[in-house]
Amino acid sequence: MVSRNSRDLPKGSIVTLRGLARFLLPYKKQFALAAIALIVAAGATLAIPYAFRQMIDLGFGAGGIQSTTHINTYFIALFGVACVLGVATAARFYMVSWLGERVTADIRSAVYTHVVTQSPQFFETTQSGEVLSRLTTDTTLIQTLIGTSISMALRNILLFIGGLGMMFVTSARLTSIILVMLIAVVLPIVLFGRRVRSLSRDSQDRIADASALAGEILNAMPTVQAFTHEKIESNRFGLTVEDAFKTAIRRIRARALLTMIAILLVFGAIVFVLWLGAHAVIDGTMSGGQLGQFILYSAIVAGGIGALSEVMGDAQRAAGAAERLLELLSAQSPITSPVEPLALPPRRANGAALTLDMVTFAYPSRPLTPAISGLSVTIGAGETVAVVGPSGAGKTSLFQLLLRFYDPQEGTIELDGTDIRQLDLHALRDTIGIVPQDTVIFSANAMENIRYGRPDASDEEVVIAAKLAAAHEFIERLPESYLSFLGERGVRLSGGQRQRIAIARALLKNPPLLLLDEATSALDAESERLIQGALEAAMVGRTTLVIAHRLATVQRADRIIVMEHGRIVETGTHASLVAAGGLYAGLAALQFGQH
Repeated sequence: MVSRNSRDLPKGSIVTLRGLARFLLPYKKQFALAAIALIVAAGATLAIPYAFRQMIDLGFGAGGIQSTTHINTYFIALFGVACVLGVATAARFYMVSWLGERVTADIRSAVYTHVVTQSPQFFETTQSGEVLSRLTTDTTLIQTLIGTSISMALRNILLFIGGLGMMFVTSARLTSIILVMLIAVVLPIVLFGRRVRSLSRDSQDRIADASALAGEILNAMPTVQAFTHEKIESNRFGLTVEDAFKTAIRRIRARALLTMIAILLVFGAIVFVLWLGAHAVIDGTMSGGQLGQFILYSAIVAGGIGALSEVMGDAQRAAGAAERLLELLSAQSPITSPVEPLALPPRRANGAALTLDMVTFAYPSRPLTPAISGLSVTIGAGETVAVVGPSGAGKTSLFQLLLRFYDPQEGTIELDGTDIRQLDLHALRDTIGIVPQDTVIFSANAMENIRYGRPDASDEEVVIAAKLAAAHEFIERLPESYLSFLGERGVRLSGGQRQRIAIARALLKNPPLLLLDEATSALDAESERLIQGALEAAMVGRTTLVIAHRLATVQRADRIIVMEHGRIVETGTHASLVAAGGLYAGLAALQFGQH
């Protein structure tokens, strides 16, 4: 999960929303237009009670033709106010809805762009399902806040202030009484609102937990079904959803109670004051029109307070969402490009040279267990080096350091004589091609999956890379050849076919340094024979590091490095290492049938 500890830190509730200001500032013009429409609509609303008072006191209070004239005039004026109100409300709705959609889109893009730049360390402690929940559920809450709630809040604040002012103009005595009563009822509403915010945050966290669990299980469906755990996982997800539901119900119950308290207390105070006003009309100290105007303004003020309590609920939830999104945006990757990166020397004809000097590395999640300890090795340009060893020896960790997914705690790694920490990350990774053991196939066609290695490659170059990787033949047999959709995570392909797509992708990139992590592990004997020649051709003119257990790949390497517990324990050729009778000879006997 993302920064669980940071969630427990005390936060300023609505104040948290100030962190979203940078997403609002680019749209000052739209906010100004929305504000104008808002002020006009609020002014038109406040004009309606005054028009009613004039209609009652002057229209119904006069007689004959004058009465009819006044009635016609004030009804026309009332309709004119309604027209202004309608146009201004429509303009306000359009502008704030546009702002809500625009700002939400910007936030989603900013969060996603920031997350994809994080190092693997970030994803050691963060579930992708939780990130997706924040990109969807949390941004939707902020969209509601910006596209609806802020507008409603400002509108009702204007109506509250304007209505209160007009109430003073109508009857200062009654307004003073009602204000004293309102102050007495606002305090419990504010205190209870804090409880609503806390429950809102808990509700959003439970939804994120459910999303994370669902994402994990859906990505592992073959394993779930192979172990017949469908019912178990359904029950587990059901419990998580039920937990989220119960938390949401507590939030809804608290918010409903808050709304009820606000309405009862506020309207109770207003009804009492209006009772006093009715007696004032009977006593002749107030006209019927004035009482009607006061009642309408009281309703506007009360409605404004009630709406503000609703808006506060939305704002509390959005504040929780903003905290979670800002946590993502504030996450800093420990792996970054230097401010002034060094340039790599021009590419050599025979690849790149690598030097590792006393490299020690432990994963951040396991700081006391080094994956690599004091490793030193020099690999010449154009050399093919096989890295072998038992599981957990540090082979894959070595590749992750070369790609600078992590930085070693001690020692240096140099590419063509330059410390890789002094290189731009993209420049470094552009020089490296990798075929991972767990091949990633995107939800696209075969052409685009291979072109992922070099986005500007032509169709002809993609086909050439596929032929080199022995992938062309099976791709041609697909229903739409290179335009065939390969399914999510390449489910329409066999393991060997997915691996050949990955090899074609790496060959298309044409890097000076090639990393092969069990590149032939998923291939049958015939496919391996086909692709072995392709890999040998690909190794020409570049430096290649191979993690492999297959004898054919290991035997053809210029040098074999044997690792155990993060250290190099042996180095040499296949024949010399077998003759030495050490760890490699044992591995060869077990894995390759060597005696």
